[in-house]
Amino acid sequence: MSTIDSSSFGKVAVLMGGSSAEREVSLMSGAGVLGALRARGVDAHAFDPSERDLCDLRRDGFARCFIVLHGRHGEDGTVQGALELLGIPYTGSGVMASSVAMDKVMTKRLWQADGLPTPRYARLAFDQQSLEQVRAVPDVLGLPLIVKPPREGSSIGVTKVQGYSQMQDAVRLAARYDADVLCEEFIEGEEVTCAVLGTGQYAQALPVVRIAAPDGAYDYQNKYFTDEVKYHCPSGLDAALEDEIRHLSLAAYRTLGCRGWGRADLMIRASDRKPFLLEMNTSPGMTSHSLVPMAARAAGIDYETLCLRVLAHAALDADRPAAAGDAN
Repeated sequence: MSTIDSSSFGKVAVLMGGSSAEREVSLMSGAGVLGALRARGVDAHAFDPSERDLCDLRRDGFARCFIVLHGRHGEDGTVQGALELLGIPYTGSGVMASSVAMDKVMTKRLWQADGLPTPRYARLAFDQQSLEQVRAVPDVLGLPLIVKPPREGSSIGVTKVQGYSQMQDAVRLAARYDADVLCEEFIEGEEVTCAVLGTGQYAQALPVVRIAAPDGAYDYQNKYFTDEVKYHCPSGLDAALEDEIRHLSLAAYRTLGCRGWGRADLMIRASDRKPFLLEMNTSPGMTSHSLVPMAARAAGIDYETLCLRVLAHAALDADRPAAAGDAN
């Protein structure tokens, strides 16, 4: 990639914090991005949409936004739509891709339509969560299984259900965060993640990160607040499997219409080493524990350069045909 002229970005707002259940993580991510951009000479400023009106972005002369919001009202297309109306280019996927990727059920439906592998699932709508309906799910998906809110991230509200007696509590927990509940076949094996940078035919998958969590508990606490999880990048996987995961992640990214950057999370089934797509993150974490910076570093891209590259791809949906031809 050619040298990026930091002064060409103008005044940049780093959107961080927000009002979702992932606010704390977003603030940590935002602090990292803000520091990196300033270190490279970008006129960057913190902007918390939960404390300021988005219309202030235009009034205060911001030329583009780096979105480091996670979860609802930040990663789900709502902020992206507001920025479209304001005419301020932003990082990451557009309105539709952000909205679809935030909903794990809709994501799985699109992936299945394109023949991409994802675990079997059952959706329990708000009016389908009676004791009988909940207890019937393991008969279809088997045990253990995963229960989670389809529109949250960072493993919030997620339960690994080992037996029928746990189902009701697991659904009740997930329903605290979302009216609908996603029940998903449990894939026994290794968890991996694959970041993608760029847009359209120029999108590229970064090296795969293999995750080894204590007792398989890659939960909110272990993701962000402990050093118990071990990350392997290079992944140590067979080269053919690594290539398969990278190609699958690119296909998943393109199927959803993502742009700018993103991160696919997958499981490798132990029995036959087949990878399965779990979800696509369109506003990935950028904390000290985050996986995109780790993968970028393995590809020779340091944290500050990564932030500049993501910012350089800030765009509006209306600009997408032109952005697709940007080979940076």
